[in-house]
Amino acid sequence: MLLYMHKGKIHRATITEANLNYVGSITIDEDLMDAANFIEGEKVQIVNNNNGERIETYVIKGERGSGVICLNGAAARRAEVGDIVIIICYAMMTPEEAKVFKPTVVFPNEHNKLD
Repeated sequence: MLLYMHKGKIHRATITEANLNYVGSITIDEDLMDAANFIEGEKVQIVNNNNGERIETYVIKGERGSGVICLNGAAARRAEVGDIVIIICYAMMTPEEAKVFKPTVVFPNEHNKLD
């Protein structure tokens, strides 16, 4: 049996852009991706603290050090610039792995930078 477990999280990032005219996904500053242990193309869940929306999409790399958190395509309709979101990724693990695994959680500042 495999369990679907919390692998990494960017807690309380600020949406900087919403680009409806894009194929899809969420663009995340590569510094935040590295810190949260996200991989380009990885599936993530986005929880919008401002309106309660929950969506799933995949990650694409944003410019390193830019602070960008951009919802693209249809997802752009689920948030506004300035909304606070939590971005979570999961991994499948055996129960034994899950008992010892420690997820990575990062807490960016209001400019999506790591202090």
